Amino acid sequence: MKKELIIKKCSKCGSIIRVIEQCNCGNCEIMCCEENMNTIIPNSVDASFEKHVPTYEKKCGNIVATVNHVMNDEHYIEWICLVNDEKEEFYYLKPDSNPTVTFKDVKEGTLYSYCNKHGLWKINIE
Repeated sequence: MKKELIIKKCSKCGSIIRVIEQCNCGNCEIMCCEENMNTIIPNSVDASFEKHVPTYEKKCGNIVATVNHVMNDEHYIEWICLVNDEKEEFYYLKPDSNPTVTFKDVKEGTLYSYCNKHGLWKINIE
């Protein structure tokens, strides 16, 4: 079974959480502001002018991930993450930073990026 990143967001306050292990009973939900939190479904096709889907290059056993995106106070990539069966690795970014990160000793997995305005995006490493 391929490991997936599960992110939930509160529709009232905007809080975002990462779910380490999803409940399988079907009867419970994670709540915030007295409402069920929504699971964020990642996009994988980027139809907007700004780019959100990470691109990557394999270099010497590492993955160098980049998101071609503006990085200002109002609109930026908050984090880039790599998920595979062995690990989840997050890099948190700030406005005016370079949205390029290196994941060491990685050959496969899924890259995710999170835009503060347009949500979650992903691409599988081939």
